[in-house]
Amino acid sequence: MDVHQIVATYINEEVHVTEPSILIRINQAFRYTMTPAELYDYTRGQWKLDPNGRASRATYAFAVYQGIVQEVYIIHNWYNAGTTFSIRKGNENIHRGAEERVKGRYEFIGDIAPASVRSKYLNKYVGHYFNRGNSNPIFFVNMEKNIME
Repeated sequence: MDVHQIVATYINEEVHVTEPSILIRINQAFRYTMTPAELYDYTRGQWKLDPNGRASRATYAFAVYQGIVQEVYIIHNWYNAGTTFSIRKGNENIHRGAEERVKGRYEFIGDIAPASVRSKYLNKYVGHYFNRGNSNPIFFVNMEKNIME
C-alpha cells in the first residue's frame, strides 16, 4: 500500500460521483502490488452488461476495492470479451479453453481519466453505492436508473 491508500482505508472519505460512470468492484482480483497495466486490465474486462444500454452512456469506469476508488478510466468503447489485447497471466481470454466462458461478456478500451476527474475520486470511498450483501460487481451511477444491470 502506498501512503494515499493507507489514508483512504482508514479515513473512508465518502464521495458522490457526479458523472455518468460505472463502478466496478475488483475485490477478488485486486492486490496492492498490481502494476497500473494489471489494474486497468482487470477493471476493464469480462463483465456481463449491455454494451448498447447504460454502459454505452457511461463516461468513466472506476476500479473499486473494498469501497475505495483505486483508479478512474475514461471509456472509449466496448468490445466482446476476449477480442482485445490482455496482459493477464496466460491471457485468460484466449487460453480459457471455451469461448462459452466469455460469451455475453464485454470489456472496454480506455485510458486513465484526466487529472481533474481523478483528483475528485482517487482514494475516496464509494462503497455506499453498493447494497450490502449484493454480489454484483457493477453499479451504474448517474444513468436514468441507478440499478444494477
